[in-house]
Amino acid sequence: MLVGAGPGTDGALVVETETGAVRGVRRHGVRCWRGVPYAASTGGDARFRAPRAASGWDGVRDAAEFGPVAPQKRKGQFIGAAPSLVRSEDCLSVNVIAPDDAAGPTGRPVMVFIHGGAYSVGSSGEYPRQGERLVREHGIVYASMNYRLGALGWLDFRRYSTPERPIEANLGLRDQVAALEWVRRNIRSFGGDPDRVTLFGESAGANSVTTLLTVPAAEGLFSRAIAQSSPANAVYLPETTARWAHEYVQLLSRVVDDDDLESESVEDAAAMLCTADAMKLAEATTALTIRTPDEDPGTISLAPVIDGGFLPHRPLDAFRDGLAHRVPLIIGTNDREGSLFEGRISILPTTKPRIRAIFANTRKKSRKAIKRQYPGLPDRRPAADFAGDFTFWFPSVKVAERHARFAPTHMYRFDAAPRMPRLLGLDATHGLELFALFEKFDTLTGAGLTMLGGRRMFRAVGRRMQAHWVALAASGAPLDDWPRYDEVTRRTLVFDRVDRIELDPRREKRLAWQEFVPHV
Repeated sequence: MLVGAGPGTDGALVVETETGAVRGVRRHGVRCWRGVPYAASTGGDARFRAPRAASGWDGVRDAAEFGPVAPQKRKGQFIGAAPSLVRSEDCLSVNVIAPDDAAGPTGRPVMVFIHGGAYSVGSSGEYPRQGERLVREHGIVYASMNYRLGALGWLDFRRYSTPERPIEANLGLRDQVAALEWVRRNIRSFGGDPDRVTLFGESAGANSVTTLLTVPAAEGLFSRAIAQSSPANAVYLPETTARWAHEYVQLLSRVVDDDDLESESVEDAAAMLCTADAMKLAEATTALTIRTPDEDPGTISLAPVIDGGFLPHRPLDAFRDGLAHRVPLIIGTNDREGSLFEGRISILPTTKPRIRAIFANTRKKSRKAIKRQYPGLPDRRPAADFAGDFTFWFPSVKVAERHARFAPTHMYRFDAAPRMPRLLGLDATHGLELFALFEKFDTLTGAGLTMLGGRRMFRAVGRRMQAHWVALAASGAPLDDWPRYDEVTRRTLVFDRVDRIELDPRREKRLAWQEFVPHV
């Protein structure tokens, strides 16, 4: 929405970008600009195509509200965006928060966050105040982005590409690169330093970080990185992603009730994919992601694909071979990542058939060694820990040890948990650290986590995390009391009621995993 014919008089809120002026708002001692397009709509002829440049505008664009969220189901496998939020394929927007000091210093460190949500749900406005405290207390510039989700961004439909309807891959990753390019070109206008950009994310957002570290097009767009609970090995070969695409097309034909579709016809499939309602696509996405954990245990069907071009190598191989961008990295996981994934969100290899399928791919001796590390497997608690370590912890260890050969690397484990999640048997589970890092205690979940005590401790842990994260953004290294990670000592910072440094934590488990999945 345009709100004026020119930049206006409030220079603290009106900022010129490459496509036009935007007017932000003041909130809680910071300045916020929301819903600023970094690329054009991905609807219509742009569906399944790489992001295109955003159109410019005259006058001043209102940037008080978050932009539309990517099409997603509210009640799918994961809880999606609230029904009141607009869903649209015109969803590629960024948000910027800066200190409320227009005359203050420029060239501030920039931190760009990628939200999680299994590449199927979520948005940059899920917690509207996220990033405000980092900006207000530490003087950084914070940015976040929306990107394509579900089938529109994370399935590989190239087998259905035709000259009339071309289809590209890794669209969600391409969106993220386009957002980082926008930051590179525009963040100076908001007081940020384009040469000190820290990319960070959690879960699927962290998978984006570890993958983007190996994407050639992302080189130079960020100079530090933080990966919180990355399923770093959830990147697949075209043979696998093509099979998922075929299954998806069959599911989509049922959702749209297309009795005329010939499942083997490239042209008909392409036409259906490119013309179906976006929410029908989201419905079929849910159907696919519900099937995948049992049909392909240990995999996640919404994920990047090694396409040989945009993403030329498996990221873990790129880290091993020194092909990743050599920027300082913080990477880590939570103590019990897998305990969260039960019921509707049971996507990890936690059931006996799923575990058996993974065991079938390794040697008997290695299977016995792994079983010793998880006594009682496949009972509920050891199964959750097995699955969490398989998906998040061990791949993150491999990223850390390989990246440390070429660039400064720091590894952590997050053990802190208030009383409520411990009583529920979740402990320091997947995503818990976000409530400490961003101090999300004014949310219903955040309040519930600390209703039985532990908020003061949890807030203190979060503020220590903030200090390390911001130090990396400002100087390229966390605070001095956090030593680098290397393959000999494997010094790891454990965030807990009292932080500590551990040498090669869980060494026996690490060695057992190395024998169990040597390909990781």
